[in-house]
Amino acid sequence: MPVVLALGLGVRAFAGGDFAKYAGVALYTTLIYAILAFWLRPVYAALSSVAISWAVEFFQLTGIPAALSAQSFLARLVLGSTFNAPDLFWYAAGAGLGMAIVRSRMVERAQGDVSRPTS
Repeated sequence: MPVVLALGLGVRAFAGGDFAKYAGVALYTTLIYAILAFWLRPVYAALSSVAISWAVEFFQLTGIPAALSAQSFLARLVLGSTFNAPDLFWYAAGAGLGMAIVRSRMVERAQGDVSRPTS
């Protein structure tokens, strides 16, 4: 989870343009997925993280997040400020990324992780 947070903040801080914007959007949902994956099965965590992300995105249509974002850096990070329809796709991509990571870790555990020494 800290790695996803660092990647999300880092890509927005050190990269520019559309790549940085959409990578940050996708990693936002990957972070939500990582939190939910502690309690939910991978598919349910993915669906829930997309639903939360979409709810926040549609909430931006009200203008409330924009007002809060103008006053608080934390609100800007969590709520954003303006609705952007392409973000909806990238939220799903971020949940897919989270699910792929979890599934690959599950396969590693099932097969025995040979990348780490045992002692």
